[in-house]
Amino acid sequence: MTPRTLVLLRHGKSAYPAGVPDHDRPLAGRGRIQAGLAGEHIRTVVDRFDLVLCSTSTRTRQTLDATGLHAAGVEYREEIYAAEPDEILDLLRTVPDDVTSVLVVGHSPGVPELADALAGPGSDPAARSGLDEKFPTSAFAVVTVTGSWSGLPDDARLATVTVPRDHP
Repeated sequence: MTPRTLVLLRHGKSAYPAGVPDHDRPLAGRGRIQAGLAGEHIRTVVDRFDLVLCSTSTRTRQTLDATGLHAAGVEYREEIYAAEPDEILDLLRTVPDDVTSVLVVGHSPGVPELADALAGPGSDPAARSGLDEKFPTSAFAVVTVTGSWSGLPDDARLATVTVPRDHP
């Protein structure tokens, strides 16, 4: 079976404008910079994704745009907003097996907790340690999957955790 790559990206730093509901909060200037750096780092792992699953919130959409990443398909999914890790996992289990690279753009705690849940045996110890420290805005985890998406979390290994504050 073809190895698969899953990248779990937390949105960039958001702004807190008065009177704006949480779902509609935009990225702060710093968040746009962070997201751009995240995109540079991610492109060293995956240049083009088969599928992007992105929360419908304004800040996740803006994060995706600011990364400059390309995908064959993008789905904006309401269920990723405020999702628990198992809800994102359920969504990933429906991805067709001909898809070999997926980017999920979401929120904390769902995204970092899912990365933790997918850190199975054989995961990189440094990545595991990075998850234990912190998963701030624009952080991302790279997970390799040797089995089918429907079998997650089996055959998943945490490869890296990156906090993009500098250029790659």
